[in-house]
Order: sequence, then structure tokens, then C-alpha cells
Amino acid sequence: MTSTRTTRAVAPVLLAALALAAACATTHPPMIAMPGAPAAAACRAPVAPDGARTTEAIVWTVASRARDTLDAWCGTTGPPVIAPEPAPLWDGPDDLDGSTHVDELVIVSWNVHVGSADVVELVRRLRAGVLTGGSPVEHFVLLLQEAYRADPIVPRLVSAAVRPPKAIRSHEDGRQRVDIVEVAQSLGLALYYVPSMRNGGFTETDEDRGNAILSTEPLSDFTAIELPFERQRRVAISASISGRDRDGDAWTLPLASAHLESTVSARRLWILANGARVRQAQALLDAFRPGAPVVLGGDFNTWFGFSDPAYRTIAAAIDDAASADRRPTFPPFLRLDHLFSRLPDGWRVSARRLDDTLGSDHYPLLARLQPSAH
Repeated sequence: MTSTRTTRAVAPVLLAALALAAACATTHPPMIAMPGAPAAAACRAPVAPDGARTTEAIVWTVASRARDTLDAWCGTTGPPVIAPEPAPLWDGPDDLDGSTHVDELVIVSWNVHVGSADVVELVRRLRAGVLTGGSPVEHFVLLLQEAYRADPIVPRLVSAAVRPPKAIRSHEDGRQRVDIVEVAQSLGLALYYVPSMRNGGFTETDEDRGNAILSTEPLSDFTAIELPFERQRRVAISASISGRDRDGDAWTLPLASAHLESTVSARRLWILANGARVRQAQALLDAFRPGAPVVLGGDFNTWFGFSDPAYRTIAAAIDDAASADRRPTFPPFLRLDHLFSRLPDGWRVSARRLDDTLGSDHYPLLARLQPSAH
């Protein structure tokens, strides 16, 4: 979500609707796994940050229901962006095989409010140890929602089949928004960005918005999960990082960023989108290997917090790493954001909500992972 005014307006509706939430449907459509991007869909074929072709490939998982609609929405966005390698800002203790010893890995999940959030300042605080008790963070991954890109590569052709959503351009303190590709390049981070939708009408902007993963570690195994269509196209993304623990054992960890539907149409009770989100949550889980390690962060739009059916669907399969800190993530009182983890044997995790929104309308969630118990 993106507006505190919206929160206040819907609060009475939320309270009145709570008793009806359980009645929402929970079925979900089958998914179709496609190796790589369909040749006819330029919007699914990734490019490098400069717009050039890339040899990187994405495995797409697409909801079979409303496939034509998903394709039409996809055609209004630019292509995904992949920069698999971070810039060599410092020399780490690499092994001969190129893997890095990682004593601690920090994961941040954050809705960055379409460029309003100060990602650069967050990274500065991570690297300075401000958020980790004075210990500078060398290894981290950012799981971002509502990231945006501004680039002529985003098509301006009018499509009668799709009415693009309104542009979101909110920001605080007069800060200029910086798109996610520029942010990643300025910070020297690896990047995986997949737009879900345009950010504004065809003649209004050259922007799109979606999910992104930024990392100090090389990224691989790129996956895009087009969730069942409800009101807007939603594409969750996943990529893997690899390293070695203190004992020298190699590990690979998939990480995913997701943003579920916030509302449905008025004819489907508008805010009572629990059934829609449950369908999307289940489709998201179906895209992961059962029982395999994964870290999943996102804005799940859980209007009913920890009792929300979509939250319960995911939490039943993957532990909520930040469940001990139950403070709202969307002021003043809603817990829309969560950070789930299913870790390799011997790993430990602690997670909490940060105390500063840093220009977003959501608080970030931060998890500290130790790749082996010590």
C-alpha cells in the first residue's frame, strides 16, 4: 500500500469486514513453468542495465488463468534488468573456487514506495554498522517492493486492452526519486529487477514498477513468478546467492521478493481481497521447491495482520523470521510486511522491524542470518 490517508479511510471497513474474511475463496489456478522467456514476449526477455542484450535467462512461472490478460499487462512494461555481479568494492576472503566465506548475512525486506525511500542511506547505515550494533555489514541482500525504473525502454504505445495504473510519485523532504537501476549502479550492487506494471499512463510517464533484489553477492538462478491475476499484474521474483560458512561448507540460498494484491474491484467487496491474496500466496509457495531453503520477504498487504489468511497460508509452510517483533510496518497500525525464512540445517536467524521509514511509507524489516551455528 502507499497512502496513510487510505489506511485511515479503510479502517472502519476493516473492522466491519473482519468477521467476513474467512469466507473468502482459497482456490488457486494451476501454474505453467516456462524455461526462459517466450520469444514473442520482449517484456519477459531480460536486458543488462544499459539496455543491451544479456546472456542471463529467467525461468518464468505463469498463472494459466487470465494468461491473455497477464500478457497484455506485460506488454505495457519494459524488460527485466539483470546485473548478476556486484562491483568489486572490496576484496573478500574468497576461496579458489570463487565462493566467499560469510560469517553473517543481512537481509532487508522493504517497500520503497516507488523511489521515495532512501535506499542509499539504508546501505550507508548497513555498511557503517548503525543497524547492527556497531558491526559493519559486508554481506547483505535487499528484497525490495515498489521499486521503479524510468527509461525510454518502457513502451509508450497505447494498449486498448490495459488501462495502466496511476503514477505513484510520492516523496518526502523534496528528495528527488532515483530509479532502481541507477541506485544499484551507484552502490555497486548486483541487481535483478522485474516490473509488474507501468507507473502511470502511456503518455504520462516512461516508468514501470515492480520487485527488485540488490546484493553484495553474485546473483544466479533467476526466476519470475507471475501470480494469479486479480486487479493488477503482480510478479514475484527469486534469485540465489552462494558462499561458504565458517567451516568451509558450501551453501546456496534462494531469496525472493513479493508484493501481493492490495484490493480487488468494488464488485468483489474491494478491501476483502483475502481470497485473492490467498490464491497468490499459494501460487507463490507452489513455485518454491517443497522443504528447500528460501528467504521470502515482501509487502503481503495483510490487512488483518498475523490473522490474515494470506499470512497464515505462507507461515504454515515457511517460518516468520520477524514474528517476535509485531510492531506495525505500515503506519499507524497495520502489519503488511513480513520476512519468512526456511534455512539450511545449523543456520540461525534473528529479525526485527527498523525504527525509521527513511522516506518510505513502510518500515523495513531486517534479518541477520548466520550460515552455521557457532
